[in-house]
Amino acid sequence: MKYRRLGKSGLEVSEIGMGCWQLGGDFGPIDNAVGQETLRTAWDAGITFYDTADVYGAGRSEQQIGQFLTGGANAIVATKVGRAADLFPDHYSIDAIRTHLDASRTRLGVSALDLVQLHCVPPQVLADGAIFGWMDQMVAEGLCRHWGASVETLDEARLCLKYPGLTSLQIIFNLYRQDAVSRLFDDAQAADVGIIVRLPLASGVLTGKFKPGQVFAETDHRNYNADGAAFSVGETFSGIELERAIDALDLIRPHVPEGMSLADFALRWILDHPAVSSVIAGVSRPDQVARNAAVSQMAPLSDEIHAALRTVYASHIKSLVRSPI
Repeated sequence: MKYRRLGKSGLEVSEIGMGCWQLGGDFGPIDNAVGQETLRTAWDAGITFYDTADVYGAGRSEQQIGQFLTGGANAIVATKVGRAADLFPDHYSIDAIRTHLDASRTRLGVSALDLVQLHCVPPQVLADGAIFGWMDQMVAEGLCRHWGASVETLDEARLCLKYPGLTSLQIIFNLYRQDAVSRLFDDAQAADVGIIVRLPLASGVLTGKFKPGQVFAETDHRNYNADGAAFSVGETFSGIELERAIDALDLIRPHVPEGMSLADFALRWILDHPAVSSVIAGVSRPDQVARNAAVSQMAPLSDEIHAALRTVYASHIKSLVRSPI
């Protein structure tokens, strides 16, 4: 495993991280023992960076990570705040955020949270700006060491960059959502803000394993949010209708080097961008996390492949996205 600096925090994080939404059971039931084995497998593979949120499984994901941490793993955990029903969409206050951070500290079993990210709070809240001062205060009070923001659009990301306390930005970035290269990365590096990538496999489409008519569990967002019924459609399949997302793989596959899986290719493409600090790939089984971790050791893709993928995206894929980018 290779490691990268997470912006001005100075934290060294594994360039492949583990997304822990699944540990909350929001993608379907997951046994506690399987969750613990998956976390241990990630640690043994060199993964030191774990991403969760207070609302994943109503706190169950944080509890699973907290249980894992009691085993002595010196992991870096990023959690989130801002999507709980008592906050979202227009009931934010410094006291309410403090209460949520205290609850996250308890579930994780830590005295101070490594990184707290604003969790896709509404753009009008970001535009108001008060919430950024509150996060600075959370650091001053010792509840967290650093704060960042997980955002839905690049315009929101650029707004957050105006605030010097910002350590990291978590964004959607993958072969189906490439605009951050031209619209964000240079400015983020200039501000010494780390980039955390979520949805690197476009909710699993970029594994190449889905078929037309794919069925997902009732509790899986790929079922209930396929058309944006619950939250931004951009968070599911990167905003592309599933059948079209599957069809678009035919434009990607010809560029995958022989012997390389589509999933490894998609992850390696992201890691080839130096602005990226860590890629958080969601997993629910130990074998999945081990495969993801191995991508860190793979050679970068060629300039020719990157150029071809830019053309494919601009000419054929970008127009399929049904949400603001």
